[in-house]
Amino acid sequence: MAEGDVGSDQRQNEEIEAMAAIYGEEWCVIDDSAKIFCIRISDNIDDPKWTVCLQVNLPSEYPGTAPPVYQLNAPWLKGQERADLSNSLEEIYMQNIGESILYLWVEKIRDVLIQKSQTAEPGPDVKKKTEEQDVGCENNLIVQYQRGNAVQTLDLNISEHVPEIEELPPVDHGVPITDRRSTFQAHVAPVVCPQQVKMVLAKLYENKKIASATHNIYAYRIYCEDKQTFLQDCEDDGETAAGGRLLHLMEILNVKNVMVVVSRWYGGILLGPDRFKHINNCARNILVEKNFISSAEESSKSLGKKKVKKDKKRSEH
Repeated sequence: MAEGDVGSDQRQNEEIEAMAAIYGEEWCVIDDSAKIFCIRISDNIDDPKWTVCLQVNLPSEYPGTAPPVYQLNAPWLKGQERADLSNSLEEIYMQNIGESILYLWVEKIRDVLIQKSQTAEPGPDVKKKTEEQDVGCENNLIVQYQRGNAVQTLDLNISEHVPEIEELPPVDHGVPITDRRSTFQAHVAPVVCPQQVKMVLAKLYENKKIASATHNIYAYRIYCEDKQTFLQDCEDDGETAAGGRLLHLMEILNVKNVMVVVSRWYGGILLGPDRFKHINNCARNILVEKNFISSAEESSKSLGKKKVKKDKKRSEH
């Protein structure tokens, strides 16, 4: 397997884990080996009026040089509405060539459904919709877009963005998750400069329990307004690839000016890939709870113009 293929496979796995953490039961694995997935998207989870099932197949070149192949499944989605929605997904892809786009696609579809539910148009018959969910749609649209160039990064002098007064930001702690005697707990803090990142870490390590954790994985994203770019970095702390997966989740959620630390206390039983699921779930839960997650519309606009610069003071893993 070529080196580029290995990179794409890792990025795909990170995105899949992030999507599963974000959407839970709405996310369904159809064929793991073939990288085929489906997500049920509704205007309202508790009382859905309009629903679309998005099925995606991730080619080996995604996200670097090829987009997902997808199907839009809904008995009511036809004609101009289908074409308009497909055009919107195409536009998102063209604005984010080389980037992970499944989250943006899902939230764009959800935004369309919410707008549709706010009109006077009545929804489809619920019983009829349920009966037709397992029937294949003859009009399913399968689209694969052309390859494009990756987005370039922007050089940034980080010293320009250090505030004159550095204050310790407030640190919040999430609800722990325990699995087979291993415990995971997330901590979150708003940060606007790398110096505050160090201050948050120092504050957390004052707590003897946190300091004694087997791993303290962290990632942060700081938005530099004048350069319109992100300063971001991560740390595995001995849990190989965990920091990168955590940062990838934060990128997909398009959070900014925030740092997430996930502490893991190892309980003596190997968890395998489940440990990454717990790390992501802890992080997402606290980001939602503390209102750090942007709206879908803001995410779409921001990521369309996204430029990222790695912190020059990044810790060695």
